Amino acid sequence: MDFTLQAQDPHSQARAGELQTAHGTIQTPIFMPVGTVGSVKAVPQQQLKDEVNAQIILGNTYHLYLRPGTDILEQAGGLHKFMGWDKPILTDSGGYQVFSLSGQRKLSEEGALFQSHIDGSRHMFSSETVIDIQRKIGADIIMAFDECPPYPSDYAYAKKSMELTHRWLARCVKRMSETECAYGYEQSLFPIIQGSTFKELRKISSEFIASMECDGNAIGGLSVGEPEDMMYEMCGLCCEALPTTKPRYLMGVGTPWNILECIALGVDMFDCVMPTRNGRNGMLFTTKGIINIKNKKWATDFSPIDDGLACHSSNFYSKAYLRHLFVANELLALNIASIQNLSFYLHLVAQAREHILLGDFKTWKDQIIPTLKHRL
Repeated sequence: MDFTLQAQDPHSQARAGELQTAHGTIQTPIFMPVGTVGSVKAVPQQQLKDEVNAQIILGNTYHLYLRPGTDILEQAGGLHKFMGWDKPILTDSGGYQVFSLSGQRKLSEEGALFQSHIDGSRHMFSSETVIDIQRKIGADIIMAFDECPPYPSDYAYAKKSMELTHRWLARCVKRMSETECAYGYEQSLFPIIQGSTFKELRKISSEFIASMECDGNAIGGLSVGEPEDMMYEMCGLCCEALPTTKPRYLMGVGTPWNILECIALGVDMFDCVMPTRNGRNGMLFTTKGIINIKNKKWATDFSPIDDGLACHSSNFYSKAYLRHLFVANELLALNIASIQNLSFYLHLVAQAREHILLGDFKTWKDQIIPTLKHRL
């Protein structure tokens, strides 16, 4: 994997770059749609390419390991072939699922013993098994195994958790060096910074992660309930300590304005379930602001969903029609709303990239954020 830094905004830390992978080029900053089980919910792969313009998507180790399982994925030739997606894939290691399933797991130095949410069966994730599983999935970018501490955490717990994550990382790096991809192309490991909301721990973790000299670096443990200002502060601290020559990935963030503010801090890559999850519940992100399409006010609005986007669906269907589909519980509503939100997110980061290249990103960001937050 090769990362080229192409430009930096003169009035912020925002960067434009290009990431070369075995399955294609990614232009940063980029948003990555979440396809947890090998599917971005309600959106076919062809629409991800043709309408959303997705350059990379996510899969999840925990979910794919449980279903369909690595045996089936290996027989298919990896997740790319299994799901019919020929662009890059990043897999989350399952660390966040370990965090979210706190009532069904037990942590130890070895790893995480957990119960399947599907059938209650017991499984062990360790640094080694998580790397092996992601190798078999065939991801272009593999995430290191980590523990994501909850918010709020006390200092002692956050420190202990961070140190465990660092020890697990050292084992992940070793396992990567000992193994090869099952499908004959390069895979890259991204370690994950932890430390909760403690400046000292975030600095220590950032420096440790940077010292591993992996192909890219990730910032984890944010957007888990902490205030926005605190998230920005921790994100900025991490970016300051990370090398400028490697891509930076902020995990699980967030709203359109969160993404722009964190681009300004130096982040290159983002993912979040928000555009699809909120879309399936009738919340639309548009170039003019936020719409709750279920509101009666849209019942006779026959204007396009979002004429600020070039996306076909956003211009082809009216607000009134989409509201009707939601009220009637028609499945097409979920597809149209998800396409709208994902298209908007990809449009937004593409615009951010253009303004970084032009050198006026900060001015543009400060002007557009009030519109993004406005509820129509």
